[in-house]
Amino acid sequence: MTLTRRTLTAGVAAALAAGPVAAGTVHDAGAAPRARTRSGPVIGVRDGAIAVFRGLRYGADTGPRRFRPPAPPVPWTRPVEAVAYGPACPQAGTEPNPSEDCLFLNVWTPGIDAEQRPVMVYIHGGAYATGSGSDPLYDGTRLARRGDVVVVTLNHRLNLFGYAYLARIAGPEFAASGNVGQLDLIQALEWVRDNIAAFGGDPGKVMLFGQSGGGAKIATLMATPAAAGLFHRAATMSGQQVTASGPLNATVRARAWLAALDLTPARAGEVMTLPVERLLAAAAAVQDPVLGYGGLYFGPVLDDRILHRHPFYPDAPPQSAGIPMMIGNTRDETLAFLGNDPANAGLTWESLPGRMTAAVMRIDIAPETVIADYRRLYPDWSPDQILIAASTAARSWRGAVIEAEARAAQGAPAFVYQLDFPGALANGRRGAFHTADIPLVFDTVAAPGSRVSGPDAQRVADRMSEAFIAFARAGDPNHAGLPVWRPYDLARRETMVFDVPPHSEADPRGEERRLFARVPYVQPGT
Repeated sequence: MTLTRRTLTAGVAAALAAGPVAAGTVHDAGAAPRARTRSGPVIGVRDGAIAVFRGLRYGADTGPRRFRPPAPPVPWTRPVEAVAYGPACPQAGTEPNPSEDCLFLNVWTPGIDAEQRPVMVYIHGGAYATGSGSDPLYDGTRLARRGDVVVVTLNHRLNLFGYAYLARIAGPEFAASGNVGQLDLIQALEWVRDNIAAFGGDPGKVMLFGQSGGGAKIATLMATPAAAGLFHRAATMSGQQVTASGPLNATVRARAWLAALDLTPARAGEVMTLPVERLLAAAAAVQDPVLGYGGLYFGPVLDDRILHRHPFYPDAPPQSAGIPMMIGNTRDETLAFLGNDPANAGLTWESLPGRMTAAVMRIDIAPETVIADYRRLYPDWSPDQILIAASTAARSWRGAVIEAEARAAQGAPAFVYQLDFPGALANGRRGAFHTADIPLVFDTVAAPGSRVSGPDAQRVADRMSEAFIAFARAGDPNHAGLPVWRPYDLARRETMVFDVPPHSEADPRGEERRLFARVPYVQPGT
C-alpha cells in the first residue's frame, strides 16, 4: 500500500496539519487519536470516547509472496491515516475490495495511554474460506467501552491462498504452503505483542476469541509451537478443530485443484503468477476428492514443519494447558444451514432417513438408529426438528464436547457454554442457530446483520459480553450477572446456558451426547 491519504474527515485533516504527536499523549474528546507503531505513526478517528484505528498494516503485500510466509510491513515515517478497513483476502462471496494485499487489522481502544487494558483479539469465521474482520457485527466500540478493554479484529489469507498445500508437489519455496494463513495470524499476534501497549493495551493479557472457523483457527494455534506465548486466554464459539488435514489428503486436494487449472504437477509453480480469478474459479469447480461432496476443503495441514500434531487429538495440546479456555456452542447450530433449505420442506418420517446423509451428518451412523433414539427422547418433535437437532449434535456440537473432555482429562478444564436464546432467520424460523452468539458477545444486537434483537436479546448480550470481558481480564467468566459458572469436568459436565434467565446445567443433552459418542469422530475436511 502506498502511503497516500485516503479521504479524511475534517478532524483527521486538521490533525495531520498539526504535526506529529507522541504516543501516549492525552487528547481531548474531539481530536483525532494518534499512536506510533513500530512500523510508523498512525492517525485514527473517534467514535465517542473510543479511539478507532482501521486498516492498520501488520504485514507486507502477500501478492508477491503467494503461498509463502508473511513478511513484516515496510516501515514509514509520515503519519498514515487508519480510517478505513483494509481489503479482505480474495474469496467467493460479496466481500468488498478483495486483494492479496490483505494483512490488516483494526483496533478499538478507550485510551491512547499507559493503562495496560486487557486485549480481546477476534478471529473471524467463514470456515477457512471466507470472511473478514470488518463485519458490522464485529465492531468493537461497545465492547471496548463496556469493559475498558482493547478490541482487535483482523484479516488474513484464506482458502487456497492461505491453505493450499503444495509442499509435496512443487519446489522448496512452497514448503510452508498449507499453513500460511495460520502464519498470518501468528504475525498479527506478534504485532499485538509489539505494538498494543501504544494503544493502551497489555501485551501480557491477550485473549483470542473467534466464532466458527475463527474458533477452529484458535484451536489450531493452541497446538502450534510458533504461537506459544502470544496469547493468554482462548474462547471458541461454535468452532472446533479436533484434527487437522493430513499431508497426503491435502496433496490429493492440491492435485485436483491443479488439474482444474490444466496444470501438471511439473507446472505447479505457475500458480505463483496466474490471475486470482482463475485460481478461485478452478477451486470452485472441483468436488472435494476426499469427502466426496462439497467444494475443495482448504485448512491447516499436519505438515511437521509448522503444525506437528493434531490440535485436539489424541489429547488436548500440552503447550496450551496453562491457557484458560472457554468452549461454546449454540443449541440449534445447523438451523443456519438447513433451516432455509427447500429440500427439508415437507419432511416426513419416510423421507427423513434419506436426508441424513454424510454431507449433512458428517459422521457414519445409521439414520434409522438416530431417528429411533430421538423419537424416544422427544416424542412430540417433527421430522424437521429431529434433523436439526441430530445434525447439530453429530457434526457441530460433537467437536466441542471432545475438546471439553480433553481439557478436563488434562486437568485444565474449560468453561463451557450453550446458547439457547433464539434468533430469527430471514424466513422467520427461530432458534439458537450458528452465528447467533456473535452480536451477543460483541454487544451489537442493534447492528446491521444481527438476527437477534429486542429487549431480551440485549439482556442476554449484557451477560454474555460481560462474561467474555471478565474472562479477558482474569481468565474466569464469572461475574455478578450470572449464576456460579464452574469449569467442565467429566463427572458433572457443568454448562452455562445463556437464555432469559441464564442458568447452569449439568450435562445438557446428555442422551444425545452419549448416542453419538458411540461413533468415531473425524473433523470434517480432515
